[in-house]
Amino acid sequence: MAFSTRMTRPIFLFVFLLQMLSLRAQTIVSLQGTVKDGQTNAPIVGATVSVKGTTNVTSTDGDGNFTLVNVPRAAQLSISYIGYATAEATVQSETIAIILESNSSALEDVVVIGYGSVRRKDVTTAISSVSLEDLNQRPIVSAGQALQGRAAGVSVIQPNGAPGGETSIRIRGTTSFNASNNPLYVVDGVPVDNINFLSPNDMADIQVLKDASSAAIYGSRAANGVVLITTKQGKAGDAKIAFNGQLTQNSVANKLESLNAAQYKELQDEIGLVNLPDGLPDRTNWSDETFTKGLMQNYQISISDGTEKLRYFLSGGYLNESGVIKSSFYRRYNFRANIDNDVRRWLKVSANVAYTDDIRNGINTGNGANRGGVVLSTINTPTYGAIWDPDFPGQYYTDFYGVNITSPLENIARTKNNKGRENRLIASGSAMVTFTPDLTFKTMLALDRRNGLATTFLDPLSTTWGRTLYGEGSDNRNMNTVLTFDNVLNYKKQWGRHGIDLMGGTSWTASDYTNSWINGTHFRNDLIETLNVANKISWTGTGSGASDWAIMSLFGRASYNFDGKYLLTANLRGDGSSKLHPDYRWGVFPSMSAAWRLSSEDFLEDVSWINDLKIRGGWGQTGNQSGLTDYAYLQMYNATRVAWFVTGQENALPVTSFSGNLRTRDLRWETTTQSNIGVDFTGFANRLTVNLDYYHKKTTDMLMTATVPTGAGASGTIMRNEGTMINKGFEVNVSSKNLVRDFLWSTDFNISFNRNQLTDLELQKIYSTGRTSDFVDDNVVRNEPGRALGGFFGYISDGVDPETGDLRYRDINGDGRVSSSDRTYIGDPNPDFIFGLTNNLSYKGFNLSVFLQGSYGNDIYNASRMETEGMYDGKNQSIRVLDRWRIPGQQTSIPKAGFDLKNSSHFVEDGSFLRVKNISLSYDIKTTRLANAGISRLQPFVSASNLLTWTKYTGFDPEVNQWGSNGHIQGIDWGTYPQNRSLVVGLNLEF
Repeated sequence: MAFSTRMTRPIFLFVFLLQMLSLRAQTIVSLQGTVKDGQTNAPIVGATVSVKGTTNVTSTDGDGNFTLVNVPRAAQLSISYIGYATAEATVQSETIAIILESNSSALEDVVVIGYGSVRRKDVTTAISSVSLEDLNQRPIVSAGQALQGRAAGVSVIQPNGAPGGETSIRIRGTTSFNASNNPLYVVDGVPVDNINFLSPNDMADIQVLKDASSAAIYGSRAANGVVLITTKQGKAGDAKIAFNGQLTQNSVANKLESLNAAQYKELQDEIGLVNLPDGLPDRTNWSDETFTKGLMQNYQISISDGTEKLRYFLSGGYLNESGVIKSSFYRRYNFRANIDNDVRRWLKVSANVAYTDDIRNGINTGNGANRGGVVLSTINTPTYGAIWDPDFPGQYYTDFYGVNITSPLENIARTKNNKGRENRLIASGSAMVTFTPDLTFKTMLALDRRNGLATTFLDPLSTTWGRTLYGEGSDNRNMNTVLTFDNVLNYKKQWGRHGIDLMGGTSWTASDYTNSWINGTHFRNDLIETLNVANKISWTGTGSGASDWAIMSLFGRASYNFDGKYLLTANLRGDGSSKLHPDYRWGVFPSMSAAWRLSSEDFLEDVSWINDLKIRGGWGQTGNQSGLTDYAYLQMYNATRVAWFVTGQENALPVTSFSGNLRTRDLRWETTTQSNIGVDFTGFANRLTVNLDYYHKKTTDMLMTATVPTGAGASGTIMRNEGTMINKGFEVNVSSKNLVRDFLWSTDFNISFNRNQLTDLELQKIYSTGRTSDFVDDNVVRNEPGRALGGFFGYISDGVDPETGDLRYRDINGDGRVSSSDRTYIGDPNPDFIFGLTNNLSYKGFNLSVFLQGSYGNDIYNASRMETEGMYDGKNQSIRVLDRWRIPGQQTSIPKAGFDLKNSSHFVEDGSFLRVKNISLSYDIKTTRLANAGISRLQPFVSASNLLTWTKYTGFDPEVNQWGSNGHIQGIDWGTYPQNRSLVVGLNLEF
């Protein structure tokens, strides 16, 4: 027995060694490979390489290299990357080279649409995809800035340069008068009202649904188009850690100079309102004291990993921006977690959580100096003034010889302690059940919760206004919770050359809003800013409120595809809103679109330079009710507290009174009907793509607030369906790959033409607004049928009379005198066209991106000049008034001091501009040492924004609107926060 054991042990050991050697001969311990572009031979970074039938997955590094361990010989590899056809290869040795061929101009890419997706080549509607290639190298704060100049038909302006980077976005013109003109944003399937919470670095894909046939699936919320944003997701393969760091210096792109003390005295002597002594010194350069170098720090980090069943993406970031006006700032913290889990072959669950906490300071801009406007007071404050009062330490200088002037630093001090803070949580969970490969069901529940806090504090000592009130403070809080519950059933089937895609679903959205406010005055000092030390709490300025609204929706879509040649899509959505009168609460919004792929027809099959040619057309209706209050169709009342502390009124109850609005018994949906026809072309070996679109939009039953008489000499307002407006336009988008070998050069160009006209108003025929200068005290904007929205209205100026020095105003009606009846339209803020041009160049690791943006044909009403060139009181003026008229016969464009100041064409300027919006230069550092350290990307970069601007506009910047995103008031500059010129250095790092 012992002999047997001694003999069998070596035998077993020998057999085991033979098996191990055999397995080793059949298994490659370390497979080394590369993945390259079949056309350019450039390495492909981030391609997914997997051993079919196993969980052995990796991805390529910065040189296109990959390593897989323990790969059986003759195993099949699958290699995939976005924009390329998936390739397969058989393992035969320890090294392997993979070539990927690009899809036909990425036509096989999947495009996200409402409640689904479709191949780009099968799109039948007007959809723009926004490139995010250079996003990490641009000093952008908000996700909206990523759209600027990147999509035809999408106008994105930053109305001012205040920290926070908020934008005004218009898709195919201004659609509504009183309701919102902002598009609907859908982030990972969750509809939201804005995307300020979203870090641009988290975005993976942006699609803009521009026409009604694409947007109608979102019904009542899509009248202004839809912006679909997909955030980054984890992928199966090696874990990745990515870091993006930016350090940005901002400066005022343009400065205006004011008169020195001697010049100011000479002007005031001519005006004759202020008696100034001789020899006043120049003590303060207010522009230098107000403006500074702004600094922005932006750090974002993300971690992603996954298996075939579980994938995750985690990111976090911190942004800190100090503005070019002292004391202005914006800070943001953001966190995101995206998780996907294939629980079973038939069940996939996902969870997306995003949290943002931001805080900003509210500097008073967009106002005249007499209203505390910081920007205009840098010009209007005489240079002889000091910053601090030498006789009263701690108080700002106010001795301006009887003139009511506050310096820009005092105006800053009035708001420097004002803070607006919001934290926002958006969380969604979804589950997709696959009944069969053709039939799926997805359910999603989303929560959008916003908590806002706005506080103010003005100390009782340093400023004139603070001393008047003995200090003041306020605390305003609000919370808004929006729940969304979607259920979608989808059936997709292909029979030979026939394909159908059927979708149906329901959506329920409910909002609950609460707020509270409290105000107080009479603080002892500036040591404590909270209201517990305010001795007088306002009993009329304290209270709380609440409101809610809900929308219920049913929707469906049917698509038919015959052989990729003939494509047809139809949508139908019904929405019921609590904001509208119960008799008119439900609206039905249909749409349809079709496309014909000519390039698949026999008569074009021999045309080799055409890769794809498609004609498409669509029609649809969308609704709008976003401008309505939560109970818009009801008559409102005010509750007024009765002074309980008055003798005899100790138990008094509040009194209700009519608020001035009338009940609207027929309030219904605002509806936009849009038609679109387009052509998509890809040719010359997929190196040229052209998209052409013409559209016609008609908005009827526009929701507007009309003024009506209510009897007994009083007047009130009523929210009603009042008017009709038309937008029509033409869009061109061109993308080309100019050079595709060692030196890569691609170009993206888009241009958009839009014409807007208000065609009908039923009850109130004229809407006047846009009051700026208190001295003139007159509106400068008029909206009436037959005109484009936001037209400037005033007197036509025929220049300076060389004999009298007065500004001449045209007698339009010929009655021999100039009166209010001689006012007419003097300008149009709507551009003839807008455009964007991006050139991307790459060579041996160097990457250069040049982005140009422009607008042509729009006017700006420079109301700031009324304050800085009006010469009507004791405020200082800009140096332009040195050219004012002084003697008879003098030829000049600046009238005399004390001229007759009116809203006129004298202040209307050409707002056209061409801007070098951004130039970015980066270098990909690739070395063996970095690869061995696991660093797949090391890319330092420099970038400059708003570097050069060519314009005739004399203000701070032509990209301006003092009224922000307002639809019917556009293109007015009145002391607006100036735009910044930015210089960035940064680093992209990936492990």
